[in-house]
Amino acid sequence: MPLYSYKCEGCASEFELLIKASDTPACPACGSEKLQQQVARISKEIRYPAIARSWRQAAAKSGDLSNFSAAERKV
Repeated sequence: MPLYSYKCEGCASEFELLIKASDTPACPACGSEKLQQQVARISKEIRYPAIARSWRQAAAKSGDLSNFSAAERKV
């Protein structure tokens, strides 16, 4: 199942969902099915934790942490 990024047209929240192609996604915040699929960046597998930490710190400084889990956001 692929991971898709969406923006809800109803409440403007942005989120990612792991769904089957045949499923109809819904916004987890408001339940609306009026979603706009966003372009998602492809992430390479990170083999070195120090590199991953430095990328997360750079993302934190620029304010872009949307692709990281809550645990990963703690830099």
